[in-house]
Amino acid sequence: MFSFFKKKDAKASATPSIMGLRIGGSFEIDPLLLRMNESELMTDGAATSYIIKAVGTAELDGTYVFRFYTDDDAFLQVISEGNKQSESVVDVKLFHFYDTQDIVSQEIWDTLLNTKIGTPSYEVEGNIYQRVWTSASDYHNPVYIQEDTYDEDGEVSSTDQFTMLFEREVSNGFTESLFLSAEESEQAGSLNRCFVLSTGITLSPSQLTIHG
Repeated sequence: MFSFFKKKDAKASATPSIMGLRIGGSFEIDPLLLRMNESELMTDGAATSYIIKAVGTAELDGTYVFRFYTDDDAFLQVISEGNKQSESVVDVKLFHFYDTQDIVSQEIWDTLLNTKIGTPSYEVEGNIYQRVWTSASDYHNPVYIQEDTYDEDGEVSSTDQFTMLFEREVSNGFTESLFLSAEESEQAGSLNRCFVLSTGITLSPSQLTIHG
């Protein structure tokens, strides 16, 4: 539990916020964290300071997901349980986009959802990530969420996402996460689909500084 985040949220506005994170705000991560582990991570040359350009929100059975998209192909994901208040935050991760692949056929889409995303492990550039979410069977169906994303102009878009979370141990108990998301959205009357791979790290309270 991120109990140190017991300060009040930023004043309510047209766009979602939590922990003082908001569009137009910024945050920093401890540079020592990257210096100690960057050589073993998939992300190379990651910044330590980020400006928030958009925010996405989603809900899954009483769990609330906030994603603060930055100016550096990254997003800070904040998860709270039970409500949307700072004192209910249970996990904070900084992700960087690794790859985005267009899905050009229904066959590829079906294969992705039915046989690829939910496997017990997933390999990227020779690195093996183990699935975090458990299942009674070897294959775990992707977890569905609908994300509403707000941009700097207050415009809102919606994306259906079929997701799975993996992780691998790097060193000294430090882990790197892999987040897979098969995404579809309607734009100009047509359905667009893509497969997004992102890698990330978990942040502790002492490793994150928020500037409202």
